[in-house]
Amino acid sequence: MTRRGRSAREGARSRTRNVAADQPPFEQPRMRLDPIRAVSDDELESIHQASLRVLSDTGIDFLDETARQQLSEAGAEVDGDRVRFDPDLILNLVKTAPEEFTLHGVRPERNLTMGGKFITNTSVASPPFVTGLGRDRRDGNRDDYRNLLKLGQVLNIIHTSAGYPVEPMDIHPSVRHLHATHDMLTLSDKPPFVYSLSRQRNIDAIEMTRIARAVDDATIDEQACIISVINASTPLRYDTVMLHGIQEMSARNQVIVITPFTLAGAMAPITVAGALVLQNAEALAGIAYTQVVRPGAPVIYGGFTSNVDMRSGAPAFGTPEYWQACLIGGQLARRYGLPYRSSNVNASNSVDAQAAYESVFSLWGAVMGGVNLLLHGAGWLEGGLLTSYEKMVIDADTLNMVAAMLKPITVDDASLAVEAIAEVGPAGHFFGTAHTQERYTTEHFAPMVSDWRNFESWDEGGRVEAHQRAEKLARELLDAHEEPPMDTSVRAELGDFVARRVAEGGVETDY
Repeated sequence: MTRRGRSAREGARSRTRNVAADQPPFEQPRMRLDPIRAVSDDELESIHQASLRVLSDTGIDFLDETARQQLSEAGAEVDGDRVRFDPDLILNLVKTAPEEFTLHGVRPERNLTMGGKFITNTSVASPPFVTGLGRDRRDGNRDDYRNLLKLGQVLNIIHTSAGYPVEPMDIHPSVRHLHATHDMLTLSDKPPFVYSLSRQRNIDAIEMTRIARAVDDATIDEQACIISVINASTPLRYDTVMLHGIQEMSARNQVIVITPFTLAGAMAPITVAGALVLQNAEALAGIAYTQVVRPGAPVIYGGFTSNVDMRSGAPAFGTPEYWQACLIGGQLARRYGLPYRSSNVNASNSVDAQAAYESVFSLWGAVMGGVNLLLHGAGWLEGGLLTSYEKMVIDADTLNMVAAMLKPITVDDASLAVEAIAEVGPAGHFFGTAHTQERYTTEHFAPMVSDWRNFESWDEGGRVEAHQRAEKLARELLDAHEEPPMDTSVRAELGDFVARRVAEGGVETDY
């Protein structure tokens, strides 16, 4: 988390004064730089054409009868579970998806623009384990889940959760989505998320979001306000529950993030180009299906292509291959005129140098790839198996630095400072000049986790590592959390809905 600096001493005092208030305001960064192109236009076209050949010749399995019937009526060739798409059919369907749309928060102050040059950062989503706040790695649980929601609410650079920041595994799966969504809607007013793990979970979460926003069904059908990620079962398959998620969400005009999880050398060809052909084919098929369900439904092109350690088979993140795939994924999304999702990931098991440099590589690939939705933006460790409080705070620092870097640079007569340079002359300093004094309170940012003290100024307790400073800040941020305002009658209606659905047993599970 970065902040406006006044002086090193005042900045140090502010850390203990109000860390929640001492951060930039809630706003979306905008990409002002040209995204990097990792391949030429001809090479991108080759990936595009190869993807279309995969969809027309090999096809992709849709493991749901309703989906196959809808696709057949739309013009696709259906043979058993296998669906093949004519290239023109795919492209005509994808064209109906919006380039940009509004994602509505529980309160209007939290509305987000998805697409264009806007960037939306999310907290980490879906790890089964959690660590931090002085405790070792442990199973995901509701207490930590609620705490992490609070942390994401207080951190202004986090715009939405886009998933459970840790899985609350102490709640039975049949009713977990009810309690988790209730927590998400009452502890935060940022746009909520639902897992597409059964049709009823989607229905429940949409209704709970409608209640929290105090709007009617017609408004929900007009205003996107909840997200679900749909993963292809790579290679070349969409399973039943994912397709049910598309059916329920897209039919209600809610946001689907189509994300193939393509690991080069395992579920995808070992070459980056081949893995991206598979990613693109699966993404186009899923996006096309959202438009069959409802033309114009909001959908995001998701890229999540990386490689594996071929000695162990374990996924690798923050690698050069992942970096390349981030950049090319952005090129593909822009080719189709779609918002682009990428991720801030790493494979480290702890908050260490590996976690830092792999995250920076993946983050830079995403940002310079033109990302619009940065999933897992803060808190991810251990290849997505572990959430860390300290990593979330450190990542928020990094995201704020990226946001500050993306702000326009002022170049005018005053900022060029020719008069200030003349005033100081040779061998002087600029600390006390009017030019500096008029500007340093609004134009200079300092990371909150960083330690600017010299070695000689360390106190008797010795060196304080970054993760220790981040732990202290995480505790202070949690202490600063306040539940967002919600009308008493709305809160009661939301609670009544959860109680009724829990009494009904929630959703069917196998255990």
